[in-house]
Amino acid sequence: MAVQSLEKLLVDELRDLLSAEKQITKALPKMAKAASSEELRAAFEEHLTQTQGQIDRLEQAFEILGHGARAKKCLGMEGLIEEGKEFLEEEMEPAVRDAALIAAAQKVEHYEIASYGSARTWAQEVGQPRVADLLQATLDEEAETDRKLSQLAETLVNQRAA
Repeated sequence: MAVQSLEKLLVDELRDLLSAEKQITKALPKMAKAASSEELRAAFEEHLTQTQGQIDRLEQAFEILGHGARAKKCLGMEGLIEEGKEFLEEEMEPAVRDAALIAAAQKVEHYEIASYGSARTWAQEVGQPRVADLLQATLDEEAETDRKLSQLAETLVNQRAA
């Protein structure tokens, strides 16, 4: 698709985000399984449920915009997930692995926060307030997940790893 307008850029970004979220739904169960902390495992499982809702919101956004919900391979997310997989393959103490998993998950969250923030702003600019609201709901969830991961790291996981 030739991106010659802000609305086309928005659709392109939504396709990228759809791919990213689908990649995350495949990675989160592996991360949950690798976590030694029950709290971290629960956080990953909760975020998996949220991610499925985020995919539903993206599909709603495509419908509002009159486009098919078609993903475009998100290379950024692919790289972040590949980087995180390295922690699953390396030999580490369980608490250290949990700290590494949190760091990997927060890199993903920050990527999503940046992407959803841009897409939300573009939706506002092109006069699509319902799409902007859907994206803001996901942006709020991503920010809350990032806060929860920071709290887990600061109050539990990093202390165990040290």
